[in-house]
Amino acid sequence: MTSVLDLAPVVPVVVVDDVADAVPLARALVAGGLPAIEVTLRTPAAPDAIRAIAAEVPDAVVGAGTVISAGTVTEAVSAGARFLVSPGWTDTLLAAMRASGVPFLPGVSTTSEVVALLERGVTEMKFFPAEAAGGTAYLKSLSGPLPQARFCPTGGISLASAPSYLALKNVGCVGGSWMLPPDAITSKDWARVEKLAREASALR
Repeated sequence: MTSVLDLAPVVPVVVVDDVADAVPLARALVAGGLPAIEVTLRTPAAPDAIRAIAAEVPDAVVGAGTVISAGTVTEAVSAGARFLVSPGWTDTLLAAMRASGVPFLPGVSTTSEVVALLERGVTEMKFFPAEAAGGTAYLKSLSGPLPQARFCPTGGISLASAPSYLALKNVGCVGGSWMLPPDAITSKDWARVEKLAREASALR
């Protein structure tokens, strides 16, 4: 598979409460030009949502977020996740993600964590929580000493702030949920989701 960082300028970060929403939501995102979809493992519905999207939305590249243990790695991959995203990492979690056979983005928020991953042969990472951890200024400062590291910043990013992240040479894509407003999900307004996804996909 192409690197997760290169699939689209924005990876929607999706929290699914009702499995019935998973497929129409994913179809709206794909139609709007955002094929890489991160379903967070924050709700009981998440594994079944990943399974449904993997089975019924062939143009989607569905992944799992909030992967924080070897158990969640196994759960996500068995459900059909094609990539994994973690908010942070340990050697145990890294080993499990590496053994899964699917691409993964371990989370970092400090220079030392980036160096430790580079030491372990990992060059693609999630930068989280992006805004709280220093935003574009922090990432820009990393590009000098650590040019081999590439990031997907996630956390507090909006349609307005995404372009400044995407302009950085060490950023491949950003993660966000602004194209998934809660009221649109509640009212099942998938046309609105598609419209917002189209705006996001045009950022690059």
